[in-house]
Amino acid sequence: MSSQRGHSLKDQLFNEEKVRYLAGLFGQEFQDTGFVDMVMAKLPELELKARITHIAECLAASLPDDFEEAAKVIEAALPPPLDPGKSDDDFGDFIFSPLGAFVAARGLDMPEVSLPLLREITKRFSVEFDIRHFLNAHQDTTMKTMQAWAKDGSYHVRRLASEGTRPVLPWGVKVGLTLQEPIVLLDQLYKDRARFVTRSVANHLNDITKKDPDLVLDTLARWQKEGKQAPDELDWLTRHALRTLVKKGHIGALERLGYRAAPDISVALDFTKRLEIGEVGALEVVISAACDERLMVDYVIGFVKANGACRPKVFKLKKLDIKAGEQLVLKKNHRFLKEATTFRHFPGAHSVYMQINGQKFAEQEFELV
Repeated sequence: MSSQRGHSLKDQLFNEEKVRYLAGLFGQEFQDTGFVDMVMAKLPELELKARITHIAECLAASLPDDFEEAAKVIEAALPPPLDPGKSDDDFGDFIFSPLGAFVAARGLDMPEVSLPLLREITKRFSVEFDIRHFLNAHQDTTMKTMQAWAKDGSYHVRRLASEGTRPVLPWGVKVGLTLQEPIVLLDQLYKDRARFVTRSVANHLNDITKKDPDLVLDTLARWQKEGKQAPDELDWLTRHALRTLVKKGHIGALERLGYRAAPDISVALDFTKRLEIGEVGALEVVISAACDERLMVDYVIGFVKANGACRPKVFKLKKLDIKAGEQLVLKKNHRFLKEATTFRHFPGAHSVYMQINGQKFAEQEFELV
């Protein structure tokens, strides 16, 4: 095994030491089944997600065939829950993720057994991917259970009620919920005192903004009126929830954050007129205000694509307050990387303009050669 592979994420999370730790929780029974050898015979050749599935399959070969009995064995083997004194960034140990995968694969027809077990497992490592299978197979039962989880004493369980119902969850199967249905859960969870929970709520709302911005804006306005969350935390949650809309210059989102849609300003822009791929373009913008304004200042470059079409991309510049009669000068260097791994530049006529509080100001063309 190469040193690079030995330090890869999949090898950090799933390796022989971790597998032996998991087996040790189950005691002599897993030693008799040769669980560790069974897992390690195939593990090194697998990618991260496939390792979770493989370990879950090895669990199935080592646990009782009767799912109710297997559930009792799993619950008895679980180590103590994660530190209840923490409030954020406490994801637990990935080696427990195959337990949730096992429950989703073998216990889908027994939600009365599986859901309480998932509640216990998520206190050691989140089962946000596994609960989605139950939402699809038993939506009413699972949603009713998650309403109780939204008030659970463990913030890991409360977070699951939001994270597990997100419209788009990387690696997660799609769920048949409408965007509106999980709002009843978020109405409880936005008031949470744990940032681990409110971050999930914000990410959930950000997902919704890609399909229904008004639902999110209306929900945030209602929460502000209710006054049941600390103002600073609700402000943080709001900014995080609206980050995609803000980048798009969505007027409603910017106004929710206190940026007027039509600021009384004048803008002058100067950008390098001609440069080669690999060079740095110098941007300078002068902003003058007729009255006090709160501004979110971005710049947008219209990149030429391979087919000659334009692809606009927003770049963050600065959030600022400007006084009446004040003039501010902002400068920024933008490098057009020659060997970018994720974005290829093409020569041709490009454009750049300022996007301030969602509005377009001072467009200029430049040549990239």
